[in-house]
Amino acid sequence: MNNLVIKVAKIPEEFPAIAAIRKSVFQEEQGVDPALEFDGKDEISEHLLAYLDDKAVGTMRIRYLDDQTVKIERLAVLSTARGQGIGKKIMENALSFIGSKNIREVVIHSQEYIKSFYQKLGFVEEGEIFEEAGIPHVKMRKSL
Repeated sequence: MNNLVIKVAKIPEEFPAIAAIRKSVFQEEQGVDPALEFDGKDEISEHLLAYLDDKAVGTMRIRYLDDQTVKIERLAVLSTARGQGIGKKIMENALSFIGSKNIREVVIHSQEYIKSFYQKLGFVEEGEIFEEAGIPHVKMRKSL
């Protein structure tokens, strides 16, 4: 994976690549309604984009809830690029980026089946399982 580059995306120039990844993962694979996936909050968020061999393969967005808290959302890696640790690298980059901004807390709504991925990154589960976009989720939190 020497050819993996993760960067803060330039919007609007790189948004089509972000949208294509999210459409593939969330809409086509998981059946999420496009109106839920593209919720109007992309414009007020920062996005990371992962390139493998110069091809956009992964993304996530960081939405600022207040001056101390962000919510990481829409972490997605194309099925053809999974199993190489790209999702973990995107998260590590995001946490480093967020930490550089003096943010104290990160919140996520993890799909229930993948919560152990986030636990390994230091997130703690809180509350009951709930449904979001027809998929079981759990709220998780990490202090920085």
